[in-house]
Amino acid sequence: MKRTLDLSAAVWRKSSYSDGGGTNCVEVAEGHPGIVPVRDSKRPDDGSVLVFAATSWTVFVDGIKK
Repeated sequence: MKRTLDLSAAVWRKSSYSDGGGTNCVEVAEGHPGIVPVRDSKRPDDGSVLVFAATSWTVFVDGIKK
């Protein structure tokens, strides 16, 4: 059974790794236990969101920091 994630009230935060020049902009929605919704901040209204397991996202971010 596929569940639909309601992100209509999500609070999005732009990544500190975004370059600020209109490219490479990623936002994450906080407050969703166990998952991390991610979207392109240049296209916030198109509905495209990737959802990662929180553990996978942590590994990804730790890799970027290194």
